[in-house]
Amino acid sequence: MPTHETIEPPDTSLDEPAQAQTPLDGQQSDPALVAEQAHLAESRTALRKMRERTESLEAQGGNPVSTEYLKAALYHRAKALVDDPRTPLFFGRLDYTAGEGPYADTAGTPATAGTAGGSESTRGTVTAHGGEPFYIGRRHVTDAEGNPMVVDWRAPVSRPFYRASRSAPMGVDLRRRFGFSHGDLTAYEDEHLSNPLEAAQESQILEEEIERPRVGPMRDIVATIQPEQDDIVRADLSGTVCVQGAPGTGKTAVGLHRAAYLLYAHRDQLRRQGVLVVGPNDSFLRYIGDVLPTLGEIDARQSTLPELVGRIRIRGEDPAEVATLKGDARMAEVVRRAVWSHLREPSEGLVVPRGARRFRVPGYEAAEILRGIQARGVRYGAGRSILPQRLAHSVLLRMEADGDSPDDRVQDAVARSKPVRAYADVLWPAVGPARLVFRLLSEPAFLAEHANDVLTPDEQERLVWSKAPRTAGSARWSLADAVLIDEVADLVDRTPSLGHVVLDEAQDLSPMQLRAVGRRCSTGSATLLGDLAQATTPWATRDWSEALSHFGKPEAHVEELTKGFRVPADVIEFAARLLPSIAPTLTAPSSVRRTRGDLLVHATPSVAEWTVACVRTALDRPGSVGLVTADSRVGTLRAALDEAGIGYALLGDENDVDARLDVVPASLAKGLEFDHVVLVEPAEIVAAEHDEVTGLRRLYVCLTRPVTSLQIVHDAPLPAALLG
Repeated sequence: MPTHETIEPPDTSLDEPAQAQTPLDGQQSDPALVAEQAHLAESRTALRKMRERTESLEAQGGNPVSTEYLKAALYHRAKALVDDPRTPLFFGRLDYTAGEGPYADTAGTPATAGTAGGSESTRGTVTAHGGEPFYIGRRHVTDAEGNPMVVDWRAPVSRPFYRASRSAPMGVDLRRRFGFSHGDLTAYEDEHLSNPLEAAQESQILEEEIERPRVGPMRDIVATIQPEQDDIVRADLSGTVCVQGAPGTGKTAVGLHRAAYLLYAHRDQLRRQGVLVVGPNDSFLRYIGDVLPTLGEIDARQSTLPELVGRIRIRGEDPAEVATLKGDARMAEVVRRAVWSHLREPSEGLVVPRGARRFRVPGYEAAEILRGIQARGVRYGAGRSILPQRLAHSVLLRMEADGDSPDDRVQDAVARSKPVRAYADVLWPAVGPARLVFRLLSEPAFLAEHANDVLTPDEQERLVWSKAPRTAGSARWSLADAVLIDEVADLVDRTPSLGHVVLDEAQDLSPMQLRAVGRRCSTGSATLLGDLAQATTPWATRDWSEALSHFGKPEAHVEELTKGFRVPADVIEFAARLLPSIAPTLTAPSSVRRTRGDLLVHATPSVAEWTVACVRTALDRPGSVGLVTADSRVGTLRAALDEAGIGYALLGDENDVDARLDVVPASLAKGLEFDHVVLVEPAEIVAAEHDEVTGLRRLYVCLTRPVTSLQIVHDAPLPAALLG
């Protein structure tokens, strides 16, 4: 039964640092800015009243169960209406030209947002150009009469904010962008799209929002979505999209915003079917965890792959070559054969006593029933459920031939009878997924029986445990084992399909892992996000078309994002030196930022001392700091920081604390970003991987984490590929 709880307002004790942007010259006393500030205040008041109305509704379910369901619905609605004063309620405004707005053909319909030019509310009016103004924000806000004060960024009327241009104004006369600090409106910029003679200018507000220092979890990008990103965000639910995105192109944010858009456009369907976000690790999920709630979406579930396939406890880890083999697509055929090998040909007929009579189904007829069910392509478990009914039907035919008139209730009784159940259990025995994989990994003969023409003898020998545990319960299962168990479980009983799945860092999944995630949206759609240049697992994909085939969506459309909005130009150009070695087929990324960032390389025998000095320098600047190093060097650098009295959080530590400085093992750096990065000993990061190419890919990941500055500290020579 649904439950509800008190909704706490957001914690404002830790406000985000002031935005880098400052009020544009002369705007602080501008009457238009004053009017916009008034509209912001009125909109916040309206949002508060919307939430109060929701929370004040008394449950009128009619009975206890309905009342609880209504309370739960109201709770979720109120939670979605929570206003975070640190976040701008709206970030833009569109003024449509006369006759071009969404209500242009509706006589007598009032305009739906305020206009600049006065301190009093101007809802229900039009702009100076005769058109309608719309304030674009993170969620829909209405006044007491239902008039929209802020329009959701996902609404069709909002799309021109991201797509309109002077060459294609989409009916928009004026596009206004707002600058904010601590949730307060500080500035605005106007673009008159209906005037083709007005010179186009770069948006200072847009650039400052993109480059604003990052502190804490990942933020949404609704104010800065670019046209090529918008195409992906608004892609139809019926299709699967694969995004190949270079570092800093916003692919993760695009995937999350697509989930938010689909939840808005297909709310009833996706609420019913579910939306899942799959990330590479818990640290990554914590980092992105606030994005969807900020956009008012609280229905999407987030998970890592181990949680998704966690039918057993994962306690072990395979060597790279074994994990790669277990993740090979050929293993799907091995386990399929092993599952269906449990079927048995009948050695005798079925005899069912009914009163004083006995009815017999010959063995050859039972065999035909068995083959007929299998030919239907049903899951193993479904066939096991069908068999007793089919055997009972044959018994009923004999009862009718004997003069009886049995009905469906008799057939059900026969199907549940002890002789039929016992006979069916022999022909179609139960299969336990964990037990089956245990046999494959512990019994060489059983594995050879099902893998002889699929895997080589050497591969089979590598798969079998050298020292097999006594029971499946005592086995130290690995993630690769759990994926195999999940494959067997799907062969036995179909895995329920969700409406949409967002899979990040998809390039790092093996074929069997891709199958595991793909079956969670077999009748739905997906958004796959990744970068082939950042593939760092031994089993990683090298081609998106192959990966999509394993995922079960070969028809998916692949989009490539190469414009970097976060990584500075100097840094991305330096890291791109590795591309010819790690991903020669990819287009080199470029940075669209005017500031090139800071890149310093320090060669020194005193690595620990220089690292501490670089960290201090980074901490003297605004924003977050990441100290990235090979996993094996984390302990040494932590000791140096402790000795220097510098506080930090260790990424991946469940008991980590809030701190501006994160110590980041290279294995956990993927998907994260920091304003300033201090990277220690690139050669060690490369050497830690099982081969040089994978090591260079790991280094590429680490090099592309900064938003403002990168300092490299090393004693060992830099990798040759990085020297250019």
